[in-house]
Amino acid sequence: MKTSVSIFALAALGALGLPAGKARAAETQDTAAVAESAPGLDEIVVTATKRETNLQDTPIAITAVTSAAISDRHIQSLIDFTDGGIPSLRVTTFEARQSALTVGIRGIVPFDQNQVAREGGVGVYIDGVYLGRSQGLNAALFDVERVEVLRGPQGTLFGRNTEGGALSIVTKGPSGEFGGRVSAGVGNYGAYSGEFHIDLPGVHNFAVKVDGVLQHQDATTENPASGQYGWNYYNRVGGRISGRWTPVAGLTVDLSYDKAKDENTPFYSQLINYNPNNRPVGTYVGTTLTCPTGAASCIAPKAPLVVVSGDKRMDVADLGVIQQPSVDNTHGFSAAIKYHLTEDLELRSITGWRGVDTTQWDGSAGAHRSAFVPNGEFGRYSLSELIQHQFSEEVQLVGSIPQVDFVLGGYYFNEHAQERAATPNPQKWNADGTGYTFVNQVAPNPTAPIASANQGWDPAYWYVQRDSHAVGKSYAAFGQATYTPDSMDIVHLTAGGRYTHETRKGALTRVNNVAFAGAVLDYSNSRFDPMVTLAVDATPDAHLYAKYSTGFRAGGANTRSSSFRQFDPESVRSYEIGAKTDFLDHRVRLNVAGYLMERKNTQIDFDFVDTRATLPGGGANPYFNKHTQETANSPGTSRIKGVEADLTVRPVEGLTIGASYAYTDVKVPPVANPIAESPATFGVITNVFTVFTPKNAASGFADYEMPVGSGDTRLRLHLDANYADAQYSFQDENVKTDSSFIVNGSLTLAGIEMNSTGTKATLSLWGRNLFNESHIYRRSNANNAILGSYANFNAPRTFGVQGTVNF
Repeated sequence: MKTSVSIFALAALGALGLPAGKARAAETQDTAAVAESAPGLDEIVVTATKRETNLQDTPIAITAVTSAAISDRHIQSLIDFTDGGIPSLRVTTFEARQSALTVGIRGIVPFDQNQVAREGGVGVYIDGVYLGRSQGLNAALFDVERVEVLRGPQGTLFGRNTEGGALSIVTKGPSGEFGGRVSAGVGNYGAYSGEFHIDLPGVHNFAVKVDGVLQHQDATTENPASGQYGWNYYNRVGGRISGRWTPVAGLTVDLSYDKAKDENTPFYSQLINYNPNNRPVGTYVGTTLTCPTGAASCIAPKAPLVVVSGDKRMDVADLGVIQQPSVDNTHGFSAAIKYHLTEDLELRSITGWRGVDTTQWDGSAGAHRSAFVPNGEFGRYSLSELIQHQFSEEVQLVGSIPQVDFVLGGYYFNEHAQERAATPNPQKWNADGTGYTFVNQVAPNPTAPIASANQGWDPAYWYVQRDSHAVGKSYAAFGQATYTPDSMDIVHLTAGGRYTHETRKGALTRVNNVAFAGAVLDYSNSRFDPMVTLAVDATPDAHLYAKYSTGFRAGGANTRSSSFRQFDPESVRSYEIGAKTDFLDHRVRLNVAGYLMERKNTQIDFDFVDTRATLPGGGANPYFNKHTQETANSPGTSRIKGVEADLTVRPVEGLTIGASYAYTDVKVPPVANPIAESPATFGVITNVFTVFTPKNAASGFADYEMPVGSGDTRLRLHLDANYADAQYSFQDENVKTDSSFIVNGSLTLAGIEMNSTGTKATLSLWGRNLFNESHIYRRSNANNAILGSYANFNAPRTFGVQGTVNF
């Protein structure tokens, strides 16, 4: 009898160990089967080691999220993992839009990887194809079979940019048998969704499957400006067609093409305090700020229209501003070929062509990031256009010989990316801050210096502050083998290594709307990443392992720099021990892992936005609202240590409960501030921090399923709760966000018989953030001396109903 498994039941199968001798031979399908192990917990099968293995026998700390778990928690895209359901996995949005995500694992969390010449620290894959940019990661998920989250460095089998781990999305392929499902749903905030997944009958050894997805939600923070979009709005639509050809026994060719469009707006940036430093408040005489008698300096008065929100999430913004949806268009073609040379030897090829085109429109700053100046401009409309295309090819030889399972392979990756950006100010105050108008719909003056009055927000009128491009290439050869001696088959020794050579060439060609020469990137790096694991089957239900592994994050250049400053790659060495155990006839499962990581050349981002509307000596500041960012490598060694524990219990038939916990401690050596545009802080040794990494994070779940009536109809209840400590959100600011506690749930009636032909329906009520908990997940105090702190709040409670018909 099938049983329900929630995301947390699967998360509770983390920190695991592999007896390679028990690993299955290479299979023709990369599927994750859930086999019955009645009356206890289910066995989960994954492919994290490039072959199908039991999750409990795999010496990788790994979480597998099934399609059933995705449905129970109403996960529509990767942004829904921001609730912390997998404690070691941290997902958050880029500040300027939802569609570009930051993904981190075990304290390896980049601050700003959304550029053409830099990389993330956690690799994201779709059907084995690496995604080179974080732009477009939040596109709607197609028909997903599972999501595998591999924790810890994966430098041997997955390669570059996996020093924190890897997130692998595996979609469902064609079956060759007619069937499928269609679903539709509605929710609050004007939400509606629909999807179809249709398997067509196989013809002449060729099977086809078609998928389509639509997801829509109106803004959760309204924009008072007429005709403009609010914040936390999205509209995602996409389709995919896949085919499977099996011309002869042992040969499988999988082809797929997908195309998606994600329109979205960012979360609103709220002013949560004014003048927190208690500075004297000045007054304006014309546009000159006059300080009170006896005060050497003072802060500008707050415009009357600007609202200080405090710790409350805003439903309606205080000011109406220009806000259009950002648009990410993603597309890709992949070809996966598998051929059984012998019963124990399989040759594989994974080819991918992918691309993403993005247009960013971010007006979320409003009047909350710059001081009020009479008749001054404000708003900082952050605009960007990025185009990226990539090609990758991976060849694998997967096989077994007596006492040894092995994988050999080669990899090639080629990427082209370019981006241009502008930050006009589309609003202008009146003389006393009681009103404002929309401005800057004019073409820039090419002979003028930086002048905000010449910055239009229409693409035809952009005053381009930066324009850059980069071409990256990577080559790799890798191998891994697991040896299980006949005389001691409880011991399994795995060793492997990967040699990588990578290059990236690029240039910053335009700065402040003027052609720029001399800012050239010429990066090259070669390295070898080894891995050794010793696994021991202490008992048939108790497996132990010790592991040493390495990984790295590529170097590059920061395109937000005025000089295209180059930085070096960072690398990590990881020492990990783990145990996984089953008790009481597999009714209780406890998995634990502890690790210590040493990271060299940690990449640290320093930000500076010149918010001075006037210069100290008087007159307009030509660099007003200009954003500069520099990346520097931290000296010495950063140290990361952590513990992960996962417990799953099935006390009675139909009920599964559990909890997961992650402790993560990160220490990074201080770094000299590299931003020359900020004279007050340039060269100052600064304490730096790892972003979006709570020291303590935990999750819990309960799933209950029971039969209804005499047929196959089942009632399923799911609840989960997720906690995270306060955490840093900027690498160069010693300020933390709020802690968080998010509860989700669903009630599902499944297997409702519609007719005698086997058509069945499912009806589900779902809710996310059921208690409407409100917390700050990003906060900056950088403007405290001139205005106050700004922050982004999490999404409010959402709920809805969804119906599905399976045929």
